[in-house]
Parts: sequence; structure tokens; C-alpha cells
Amino acid sequence: MHIVTATTLSVILPLALPLPPTPPHSTPPPHPAPSPAHPARASWPVGPPRPEILRRWEPPPGPYAAGHRGVDLAAPPGTPVRAPAAGTVTFSGQVGGHGVLTLTLAGTGTPPLRTTYGPVDPLLPAGTAVRAGDLLAHVTDGDHCPRACLHWGLLRGDTYLNPLGLLGTGPSRLLPLWGRTPD
Repeated sequence: MHIVTATTLSVILPLALPLPPTPPHSTPPPHPAPSPAHPARASWPVGPPRPEILRRWEPPPGPYAAGHRGVDLAAPPGTPVRAPAAGTVTFSGQVGGHGVLTLTLAGTGTPPLRTTYGPVDPLLPAGTAVRAGDLLAHVTDGDHCPRACLHWGLLRGDTYLNPLGLLGTGPSRLLPLWGRTPD
């Protein structure tokens, strides 16, 4: 005969109860989720054809930690850089001896999304409103990549995001053939 004691129950009972939900992951998702605060779909800032991605976005674990806060797109010096979506140029000048341009995207919430481009020769002054596809700059020589590239960044406030998320090329999701989940 087995005797069940309070001590035995205190060990076994928690194993039979459902676990609380896992807290959200602290690592940002690989692509910003589409929302009213994101443009529905932006375009590549260089090309066509679609540029080769030399280095992908590697979010840092903290604000001052190592990481890659954007993507590097293969682009030789002189390549036109175009606005991926409508917005306003909010910075056009030199940072660390290299040309940089920042475009604040229209209708993307508060704080708004900002895209950054470098090394470039900016063609427009701060305050210029642009439409998707308008010419912003030309790629220049730089030392950011092992070969010529455009570094394309995306921020909301002080938080870096993956600019590839603007393209609407997020991860694929499979749906059931019947269009909804079974009851």
C-alpha cells in the first residue's frame, strides 16, 4: 500500500500543472512586423537589379554592444541611392569623414522610422520632402565593407531595426488549405 503525503504532493502536483507562458524573447525579431506605422512596402534603395547583400543585420544585445546595425548592399561608387518610401531628408552631411543621409519616413508613427545611408554624396539638403524612388545621393568610396557598398540602416527613436523589413520580405507563413484553423 502506498501512502501519499503532503510532501509527495508538493513535488508531484506542480509537475502536472500547465506552465505559465514563456515571456517574450528580448532579441528583436529579424524583420519589423508590418503595421500601420510601417510603409506597406518600400523598395530597395539601390538597383534594379536587386543588390547583393554583403552583410546582414546583426542586432547588438545592448545599446553599446557590438553588432551590425543595418545591412550592407553591394554598390560601386557612383551608384544612385533612391528613397525607398516617401519622407523628408532630416540629415545630409558628414559623419566621421563620410557622407551620410537620413530620411524620415512619412506616416510611420511616433517616433517615425528613419532610414540612414552611407557612405554617400548627399544630393539634397535637410528639410527636402521626397517621394518613393526620388534620387537622394550617390554611393562613394568608404572603408565600411571589404568591397564597395551602401550601408542601409533603419531606426525608430534610438532602436535599430532591420531595414529589410521595409521591403515586405519577412518570413513565409504556411496556412491550412481550408483557409482557417479547424475547430
